[in-house]
Amino acid sequence: MKRKIEEKLLQWKNKTKDRKPLILNGARQVGKTYLLREFGEKYYKNTVYVNLEISREVRAYFEENLEPERILRFLEAVAGERIIPEETLIILDEIQSCEKALTSLKYFCEETPEYHITAAGSLLGVAINRNQYSFPVGKVETIELFPMDFEEFLWAFGKEFIAVQIRDSFHTMTALPEGLHKEAIEYLRQFLIVGGMPAAVNTFLDTGKFLDASSVQSEIVDNYIADMAKYASNTDSVKIRACYNSIPAQLAKENKKFQYKVVQKGGTTAIFGVSIEWLNLAGIVIKCQRVEHGFEPIPVYTDLSSFKLYMSDVGILTMKSGLPHHIILSGEGNTFLGALMENYVASQLKANGYDLYYWTSEYSAELDFVIVKDQRVYAIEVKKGEHVRSKSLSQFVSKYHPYRAIRFSMKNFGNENDIWSIPLYAVFCL
Repeated sequence: MKRKIEEKLLQWKNKTKDRKPLILNGARQVGKTYLLREFGEKYYKNTVYVNLEISREVRAYFEENLEPERILRFLEAVAGERIIPEETLIILDEIQSCEKALTSLKYFCEETPEYHITAAGSLLGVAINRNQYSFPVGKVETIELFPMDFEEFLWAFGKEFIAVQIRDSFHTMTALPEGLHKEAIEYLRQFLIVGGMPAAVNTFLDTGKFLDASSVQSEIVDNYIADMAKYASNTDSVKIRACYNSIPAQLAKENKKFQYKVVQKGGTTAIFGVSIEWLNLAGIVIKCQRVEHGFEPIPVYTDLSSFKLYMSDVGILTMKSGLPHHIILSGEGNTFLGALMENYVASQLKANGYDLYYWTSEYSAELDFVIVKDQRVYAIEVKKGEHVRSKSLSQFVSKYHPYRAIRFSMKNFGNENDIWSIPLYAVFCL
């Protein structure tokens, strides 16, 4: 399956100078290992792959000496293949399992930049935070990989034409032909169930059954829970799991601000704050921080005590919530559909590299998202259907005059009272 991040990998490969070892970071099961191995097969003469979580022998070798040439000779012996500068891709998978391997990237950068070294880490942020690892700051390039976005989902189904038409309509802000508009909505509803985890998408492609995709999602969640037990203490893992399991209930509330009392009666930041940070560092959730004002610079007006949490993959939220698939496919008026759409938009914006904020007024108005692009503020409202009346976006626009006001809904492209009307299936264009 084609992923957009391949372009960034190619840019890294083709650097003629200042190329540093590359770390591909992201949550479990987003496709890091598959992507790197496919990239090696496609663009290199050969690939040397080592899984540091599995190979105790290799981890032990890193503990003795970090001299790059010594390590390269050892990796050649382990793989039974020659490692040739510029022609061999080296993949150190699950690098969070070996602190010394992470440290070694500094020396590969300084002493042997001609070798193409990549690493993949599933819980790198958690491992560094927990074990106080010495991260090779300034000596590595880091790329974040997220679940597949809706455009990549369309590509997987061979619907590149629809994706191109959506982008063309976005850039001209003209309505998509009604037939294509309805087809795009149909695929979007499928995406809300299947989500963007590559294994779930691949299973759905193979079988065409939503229940099979849900089974894969369930296995992924089981792996998350196993990681909670492995990379946190017994007490902390219970709290982390409780916070994670509360997200559907948190999003079902009218006020979607994360409330510790929903996790546990009497819950506080002191009890669950570390658990939230663990989930965020693991890439399992997306944090959206409240802002008190809509002026630039947005980050300085952040209220650190108030935030919303979304699941990094909308398909997993659908599975965890238990929302019947037929409701999503038919677009019936279920109240949780609004939360589902909001989570979907959050995941698409995050995949495009945006930090997420939301705004509330003193009079209970709430704007779903505020983002910054090229030092310009964008105000975003999300609607689950075609009914788009709301005062919150208008209040924000009147008070702060953002560069662009956007309303995502099931309506076609258009411009209404200086508000861009953009179909929900086109979030990836932003």
